[in-house]
Amino acid sequence: MSAAAQPYPHVSDGSATTEVKDEFRALLREARRARSPRRRAEAAAALVDVVETVPALADATTVAAYSARPTEPDTGPLLDALAARGVEVLLPVLGAGLQREWARYAGRHDLQQRAPGRPPEPSTPSLGAEGLAEADVIVAPALAVDTTGTRLGQGGGWYDRALAHARPGTPVIALVFAEELYDAAHLPLPREAHDRPVDMVATPDRWLRLGR
Repeated sequence: MSAAAQPYPHVSDGSATTEVKDEFRALLREARRARSPRRRAEAAAALVDVVETVPALADATTVAAYSARPTEPDTGPLLDALAARGVEVLLPVLGAGLQREWARYAGRHDLQQRAPGRPPEPSTPSLGAEGLAEADVIVAPALAVDTTGTRLGQGGGWYDRALAHARPGTPVIALVFAEELYDAAHLPLPREAHDRPVDMVATPDRWLRLGR
Protein backbone atom coordinates (compact mmCIF):
# COMPACT_ATOMS: atom_id res chain seq x y z
CA MET A 1 0.00 0.00 0.00
CA SER A 2 2.34 2.71 -1.24
CA ALA A 3 0.82 6.13 -0.56
CA ALA A 4 3.05 7.68 -3.24
CA ALA A 5 1.45 5.48 -5.90
CA GLN A 6 -2.12 5.95 -4.71
CA PRO A 7 -4.38 8.71 -6.03
CA TYR A 8 -6.24 10.53 -3.29
CA PRO A 9 -8.67 13.42 -3.68
CA HIS A 10 -8.25 16.79 -2.03
CA VAL A 11 -10.55 16.86 0.99
CA SER A 12 -11.50 20.17 2.56
CA ASP A 13 -13.59 20.74 5.66
CA GLY A 14 -16.59 21.65 3.53
CA SER A 15 -16.35 18.75 1.09
CA ALA A 16 -19.49 16.63 0.88
CA THR A 17 -18.92 12.86 0.96
CA THR A 18 -20.59 12.40 -2.42
CA GLU A 19 -18.30 15.02 -3.97
CA VAL A 20 -15.22 13.33 -2.51
CA LYS A 21 -16.40 9.97 -3.85
CA ASP A 22 -16.93 11.40 -7.34
CA GLU A 23 -13.46 12.95 -7.37
CA PHE A 24 -11.97 9.72 -6.07
CA ARG A 25 -13.70 7.67 -8.77
CA ALA A 26 -12.40 9.96 -11.49
CA LEU A 27 -8.82 9.59 -10.23
CA LEU A 28 -9.06 5.82 -9.93
CA ARG A 29 -10.66 5.38 -13.35
CA GLU A 30 -7.92 7.47 -14.93
CA ALA A 31 -5.27 5.30 -13.29
CA ARG A 32 -7.02 2.14 -14.51
CA ARG A 33 -7.21 3.42 -18.08
CA ALA A 34 -3.43 3.92 -18.01
CA ARG A 35 -2.83 0.24 -17.21
CA SER A 36 -1.66 -1.75 -20.23
CA PRO A 37 -3.47 -4.90 -21.42
CA ARG A 38 -0.33 -6.91 -20.60
CA ARG A 39 -0.28 -5.73 -16.97
CA ARG A 40 -4.00 -6.39 -16.64
CA ALA A 41 -3.56 -9.95 -17.96
CA GLU A 42 -0.70 -10.55 -15.51
CA ALA A 43 -2.87 -9.28 -12.66
CA ALA A 44 -5.73 -11.58 -13.70
CA ALA A 45 -3.52 -14.66 -13.61
CA ALA A 46 -2.09 -13.68 -10.22
CA LEU A 47 -5.56 -13.05 -8.79
CA VAL A 48 -6.60 -16.63 -9.50
CA ASP A 49 -3.71 -17.95 -7.40
CA VAL A 50 -4.48 -15.50 -4.57
CA VAL A 51 -8.26 -15.94 -4.47
CA GLU A 52 -8.03 -19.71 -4.45
CA THR A 53 -6.06 -19.54 -1.17
CA VAL A 54 -8.88 -17.70 0.63
CA PRO A 55 -10.19 -20.18 3.24
CA ALA A 56 -13.82 -19.13 2.74
CA LEU A 57 -13.66 -20.49 -0.82
CA ALA A 58 -12.33 -23.90 0.15
CA ASP A 59 -15.74 -25.37 0.96
CA ALA A 60 -17.88 -23.05 -1.16
CA THR A 61 -20.17 -24.83 -3.60
CA THR A 62 -21.70 -21.62 -5.04
CA VAL A 63 -19.89 -18.32 -5.57
CA ALA A 64 -21.43 -15.07 -6.80
CA ALA A 65 -18.95 -13.14 -8.92
CA TYR A 66 -19.02 -10.78 -11.92
CA SER A 67 -17.81 -10.28 -15.47
CA ALA A 68 -15.20 -7.56 -15.46
CA ARG A 69 -15.35 -4.38 -17.52
CA PRO A 70 -12.32 -3.66 -19.74
CA THR A 71 -10.33 -1.66 -17.15
CA GLU A 72 -11.23 -3.79 -14.11
CA PRO A 73 -9.13 -6.70 -12.87
CA ASP A 74 -10.05 -9.39 -15.42
CA THR A 75 -12.21 -12.05 -13.77
CA GLY A 76 -12.36 -14.43 -16.76
CA PRO A 77 -9.55 -16.73 -15.55
CA LEU A 78 -11.03 -16.79 -12.05
CA LEU A 79 -14.51 -17.71 -13.30
CA ASP A 80 -13.04 -20.57 -15.32
CA ALA A 81 -10.89 -21.79 -12.42
CA LEU A 82 -13.89 -21.89 -10.08
CA ALA A 83 -16.07 -23.66 -12.65
CA ALA A 84 -13.30 -26.18 -13.40
CA ARG A 85 -13.36 -27.43 -9.82
CA GLY A 86 -17.13 -27.80 -9.78
CA VAL A 87 -18.14 -24.54 -8.14
CA GLU A 88 -21.48 -23.10 -9.27
CA VAL A 89 -20.78 -19.50 -10.34
CA LEU A 90 -23.48 -16.82 -10.38
CA LEU A 91 -23.14 -13.60 -12.40
CA PRO A 92 -25.26 -10.43 -12.46
CA VAL A 93 -27.73 -10.07 -15.33
CA LEU A 94 -30.00 -7.23 -16.39
CA GLY A 95 -33.63 -8.03 -15.60
CA ALA A 96 -36.91 -6.35 -16.45
CA GLY A 97 -37.04 -2.61 -15.84
CA LEU A 98 -33.24 -2.46 -15.44
CA GLN A 99 -33.46 -4.63 -12.33
CA ARG A 100 -30.26 -6.52 -11.58
CA GLU A 101 -30.65 -10.25 -11.15
CA TRP A 102 -28.40 -13.35 -11.16
CA ALA A 103 -27.84 -16.28 -13.52
CA ARG A 104 -25.51 -19.28 -13.64
CA TYR A 105 -22.20 -19.04 -15.48
CA ALA A 106 -22.02 -21.48 -18.41
CA GLY A 107 -18.56 -20.63 -19.71
CA ARG A 108 -17.00 -17.63 -21.41
CA HIS A 109 -18.35 -18.71 -24.80
CA ASP A 110 -21.88 -18.11 -23.46
CA LEU A 111 -21.29 -14.54 -22.26
CA GLN A 112 -22.84 -11.76 -24.33
CA GLN A 113 -23.07 -7.99 -23.94
CA ARG A 114 -26.80 -7.27 -23.80
CA ALA A 115 -26.78 -3.51 -23.25
CA PRO A 116 -24.29 -0.70 -24.03
CA GLY A 117 -21.78 -0.20 -21.24
CA ARG A 118 -22.83 -3.41 -19.49
CA PRO A 119 -20.37 -6.24 -18.85
CA PRO A 120 -21.04 -9.57 -20.62
CA GLU A 121 -23.84 -11.69 -19.16
CA PRO A 122 -24.75 -15.40 -19.28
CA SER A 123 -27.75 -16.56 -21.30
CA THR A 124 -28.90 -19.06 -18.66
CA PRO A 125 -32.29 -18.52 -16.94
CA SER A 126 -32.47 -15.69 -14.42
CA LEU A 127 -32.64 -16.63 -10.75
CA GLY A 128 -34.02 -13.20 -9.83
CA ALA A 129 -32.47 -10.81 -7.36
CA GLU A 130 -33.05 -13.43 -4.67
CA GLY A 131 -30.66 -15.81 -6.43
CA LEU A 132 -27.82 -14.25 -4.47
CA ALA A 133 -29.03 -16.19 -1.43
CA GLU A 134 -27.58 -19.34 -3.04
CA ALA A 135 -24.03 -17.98 -2.76
CA ASP A 136 -21.65 -19.20 -0.06
CA VAL A 137 -19.17 -16.45 -0.98
CA ILE A 138 -19.61 -13.18 -2.89
CA VAL A 139 -16.79 -11.77 -5.04
CA ALA A 140 -17.53 -8.09 -5.64
CA PRO A 141 -16.05 -5.43 -7.91
CA ALA A 142 -14.56 -2.26 -6.45
CA LEU A 143 -12.57 0.77 -7.50
CA ALA A 144 -10.79 0.78 -4.14
CA VAL A 145 -11.00 -0.74 -0.65
CA ASP A 146 -9.49 0.33 2.63
CA THR A 147 -8.32 -1.72 5.59
CA THR A 148 -11.55 -1.13 7.55
CA GLY A 149 -13.57 -2.76 4.75
CA THR A 150 -14.88 0.42 3.18
CA ARG A 151 -15.50 -0.24 -0.52
CA LEU A 152 -15.70 2.42 -3.22
CA GLY A 153 -17.83 1.17 -6.10
CA GLN A 154 -18.73 2.63 -9.47
CA GLY A 155 -21.62 4.65 -8.02
CA GLY A 156 -25.33 3.98 -7.99
CA GLY A 157 -25.30 1.69 -4.97
CA TRP A 158 -26.34 -1.47 -6.81
CA TYR A 159 -24.07 -3.83 -4.87
CA ASP A 160 -25.12 -2.31 -1.57
CA ARG A 161 -28.74 -3.07 -2.44
CA ALA A 162 -27.94 -6.49 -3.87
CA LEU A 163 -26.25 -7.61 -0.67
CA ALA A 164 -29.60 -7.36 1.11
CA HIS A 165 -30.48 -10.64 -0.65
CA ALA A 166 -27.39 -12.50 0.59
CA ARG A 167 -27.65 -14.99 3.42
CA PRO A 168 -26.59 -13.43 6.75
CA GLY A 169 -22.89 -13.90 7.33
CA THR A 170 -21.99 -14.60 3.71
CA PRO A 171 -18.43 -13.31 3.27
CA VAL A 172 -17.84 -10.63 0.63
CA ILE A 173 -14.44 -10.38 -1.08
CA ALA A 174 -13.60 -7.31 -3.17
CA LEU A 175 -11.12 -7.54 -6.05
CA VAL A 176 -8.78 -4.61 -6.73
CA PHE A 177 -5.33 -3.92 -8.09
CA ALA A 178 -2.60 -3.76 -5.45
CA GLU A 179 -2.39 0.04 -5.33
CA GLU A 180 -6.17 0.30 -4.83
CA LEU A 181 -5.95 -1.13 -1.30
CA TYR A 182 -5.70 1.84 1.08
CA ASP A 183 -4.44 1.99 4.66
CA ALA A 184 -7.40 3.52 6.50
CA ALA A 185 -5.13 4.85 9.23
CA HIS A 186 -3.57 7.27 6.75
CA LEU A 187 -5.77 7.39 3.64
CA PRO A 188 -9.30 6.30 4.56
CA LEU A 189 -11.95 5.96 1.88
CA PRO A 190 -15.15 8.01 2.20
CA ARG A 191 -18.07 6.04 3.63
CA GLU A 192 -21.76 6.90 3.91
CA ALA A 193 -24.37 5.31 6.17
CA HIS A 194 -25.77 3.12 3.37
CA ASP A 195 -22.37 1.77 2.27
CA ARG A 196 -21.94 -1.93 3.03
CA PRO A 197 -18.40 -2.84 4.10
CA VAL A 198 -16.66 -5.91 2.68
CA ASP A 199 -15.05 -8.65 4.74
CA MET A 200 -11.96 -9.33 2.67
CA VAL A 201 -9.98 -7.94 -0.24
CA ALA A 202 -7.89 -9.76 -2.82
CA THR A 203 -5.19 -8.15 -4.95
CA PRO A 204 -2.72 -9.80 -7.34
CA ASP A 205 -0.26 -9.83 -4.41
CA ARG A 206 -2.31 -11.17 -1.48
CA TRP A 207 -5.64 -11.42 0.25
CA LEU A 208 -6.45 -9.68 3.51
CA ARG A 209 -9.21 -9.96 6.12
CA LEU A 210 -10.46 -6.47 6.85
CA GLY A 211 -11.32 -4.86 10.17
CA ARG A 212 -14.36 -2.74 10.89
